[in-house]
Amino acid sequence: MERIALVLGATGGIGGAAARRLAESGWSVRALVRAQSVARLPARVTPVPGDAMDGAAVAAAAIGAQLIVHAVNPPGYRDWDKLVLPMLDNTIAAARAGGARVLLPGTVYNYGPDSFPLIDEAAPQHPLTRKGAIRVEMEQRLHAASHSGDIRSLIVRAGDFFGPGAANNWFAQGLVKPGARPTVIRNPGERGIGHQWAYLPDVAETMVRLAEREATQGFETFHMDGHWDATGTAMIEAIVQALGAPRVRVAPFPWWLVRLAGRFAVTPRELMDMRYLWQQPVRLDNRRLVATLGAEPYTPLAQAVRITLAAIGCVS
Repeated sequence: MERIALVLGATGGIGGAAARRLAESGWSVRALVRAQSVARLPARVTPVPGDAMDGAAVAAAAIGAQLIVHAVNPPGYRDWDKLVLPMLDNTIAAARAGGARVLLPGTVYNYGPDSFPLIDEAAPQHPLTRKGAIRVEMEQRLHAASHSGDIRSLIVRAGDFFGPGAANNWFAQGLVKPGARPTVIRNPGERGIGHQWAYLPDVAETMVRLAEREATQGFETFHMDGHWDATGTAMIEAIVQALGAPRVRVAPFPWWLVRLAGRFAVTPRELMDMRYLWQQPVRLDNRRLVATLGAEPYTPLAQAVRITLAAIGCVS
């Protein structure tokens, strides 16, 4: 029987990685995409013209699908309050109509300090930010639809993304600048403060393995450990090693400049809201994932960083 997956957000980092991995696993993968973005789709992914804000378009694209990957996000954090929940509602309606399972890539934005430093799937969700509150509402809507028996849903939470195809993330926008060999590496955190990273191909592998197994519940959540940087310096050191430039300058991230820019623009203001995640250790607990899969998919940090730097044009 043909396995069909619909991916929303397939031109983005996590959506693209998921679409690529599903295709490699033998799924017939569709992507709901605007006409001007078709060229950015991964190979072996069938474009379906449409917009995630159009419920009829999502429903039509999902006909016959067993899985809907909801990885679409408004760029630059703009209009989250107006777009994010309606898009998810369209996905839930399409899944309800066709019997598909919904796969949502999750984040740590749902959590506040009362759940730190080690967060399992049952931890309370008391976010500090507007964006975190929206993420909590997304999961609550999925839980409600799953609890009523209307749909099945799967949430996989991970740390800060990095990897090929991922441009809108801390690695490619904060630590280094894409397109040229870095002359300086910026560190948003502080020495001794742990931080969690997630390599996109590993996240996609984890999501697909979980999606291909028989669900034990209508609503499931799993946490990935990814790359836990216990000292707050391991990622910086891996970049230095990959560049082969031990004397490359490492400087603090200019939070003061982001705060200033936040007076006039949405994106830096949202970045400032997330600073608390760099000021204290925040780690997702993957014991449930390991108990389910046996082991978490894992690419060594040095290898993952080299591939990422090459993909964003920082090394040849």
